[in-house]
Amino acid sequence: MATAEVSALGGNKDDKGKEPPEGEDGAMTLWEHLEELRGRIVRMAIAFLLGAGLCWIYKERILSWLTRPFLVAWKENHLAEKAQLHFGGPAALFISYVHLAALAGFIVALPIILYQLWAFIAPGLYAREKRFAIPFVVSSCGLFVLGGYFGWAVAFPRAFGFLLSFIAPTPDPDSVPVVPTVMIGDYIEFVTRMFIAFGATAELPILVLFLAVAGLVTHRHLIKFFRYFIVVAFIISAILTPPDPMSQILMAVPLIGLYGVGIGVAWLITVNRERAAAKAEAASSGVDGDKKD
Repeated sequence: MATAEVSALGGNKDDKGKEPPEGEDGAMTLWEHLEELRGRIVRMAIAFLLGAGLCWIYKERILSWLTRPFLVAWKENHLAEKAQLHFGGPAALFISYVHLAALAGFIVALPIILYQLWAFIAPGLYAREKRFAIPFVVSSCGLFVLGGYFGWAVAFPRAFGFLLSFIAPTPDPDSVPVVPTVMIGDYIEFVTRMFIAFGATAELPILVLFLAVAGLVTHRHLIKFFRYFIVVAFIISAILTPPDPMSQILMAVPLIGLYGVGIGVAWLITVNRERAAAKAEAASSGVDGDKKD
């Protein structure tokens, strides 16, 4: 049976004289690709499990760190009793800690996960493109952590402050009081969703970088779409954040700023590509002129 050949991405030498990607004849069999993918996934899974195991040891400290915005909002609303988190079943606290360790473990293992993703596509890249491996991993992890930290430090206290502001003492002493009973599982799920949302939206410049490198967008396209993206940013923030206007603004405004950064990134890539194409065209024209002479 003939073995199916899968050419590595960009493996052939193009008309401009670029060197083909490194590798055996620039091609790998289908089964070799699948085998490499399996190995990369295994490494990512091991990194995640090790990160989750490490975070399990410090689960109480991580939970204490995650509850600080909640405590700040509780104190700012001058609620009578001390803030507490509850769990409703014997295994509920254990499951909540597992979810917490999984989230923290993913963040700890994120550099290795991103590197494995990059290493999988690296055989199909040119040598000059492979130099972006470390900048890609560092910038992606940095933006994700920075976005999550911004949400934790700025957006979370405002969101909890808005939600807890509805707990007010009733003027009628005979009325039924409304008492907050926040379950630890619900709290971790809420914070996890918010943290990932802020971290993921901070990756917008990296997404623009890949689209620009692939030639799918340029800074001109992004500038034309800018006014529409403002609406898109507020729609995204309305979906991912609590219903309070402050949280939505705190996500939408940085997202618009990151879009501006993406325009700058696309401009650099587009300008460099156009300059290289102009030089190649000029050189080609010179060679054709010499042949005519």
